[in-house]
Amino acid sequence: MDTQRELNYRMYVQRMNGFTRMPFNSEMEKYMAIQRGDVEYVRKSFLKVKKDFNAGKGQLSDDPVRNIRYHLIVSVAVISRVCVEGGMGHDEAYTLGDIYIRRADKCNDFNTLLDMFEEMRIDYAERMLALRKNNVISLHIRRCIDYIYDHLHEDLTIKTLAGIVGLEQTYLSKLFAKETGSTIKQFITRAKIDTAQNLLKYSDYSCSEISFALGYSSQSAFISVFKKITGTTPKQYREQYYSQSNII
Repeated sequence: MDTQRELNYRMYVQRMNGFTRMPFNSEMEKYMAIQRGDVEYVRKSFLKVKKDFNAGKGQLSDDPVRNIRYHLIVSVAVISRVCVEGGMGHDEAYTLGDIYIRRADKCNDFNTLLDMFEEMRIDYAERMLALRKNNVISLHIRRCIDYIYDHLHEDLTIKTLAGIVGLEQTYLSKLFAKETGSTIKQFITRAKIDTAQNLLKYSDYSCSEISFALGYSSQSAFISVFKKITGTTPKQYREQYYSQSNII
């Protein structure tokens, strides 16, 4: 079936209506937040979606309920694959997706489907967060890791973390190393660089903006740490992966 004529028509109509599709990298940034288990980011970003669900999205059906249902199904397909890539079990990721698709199939209310959309994204993000802490036993260290990921933009210190979890600094340092296999400083650095890699691949933020967002004292300090961990500069990393991330 030749779709070129219809494609040309649909793109013409979109241009005439001033429709602008959500940029690929902005969309992927939201998926990467789910992959890294950033539950708070997922919650906040969906608040914007709720205000105008159709903004930046293609029309998959003339019927509003069917349209949001189809978008949920597409989103489940992408998120399940992104989470498998991030370490979630293949069966768990796809079976969870099946559950939400079956629920959506039985639902005929727009607002209920919108809530389901949010629930699904948060569910995956929470499971990815749990994966990140899979080998951590104590509640103190779990709280410590949660705080680290929620405050990557700050100058995190052992003193601060010890105060947050209510433990003596030396004891926290030893317990953290025992349960995670790395020092607190190493863990924070790795968390910041992991986040920086995602932002360089899937966002348009500049190197200086990323270094500032991750709490580095200067761009040069960020570049130095990034190169030490990854073997390449942020600029080289973006040049290598940013263009490739657009090829789907």
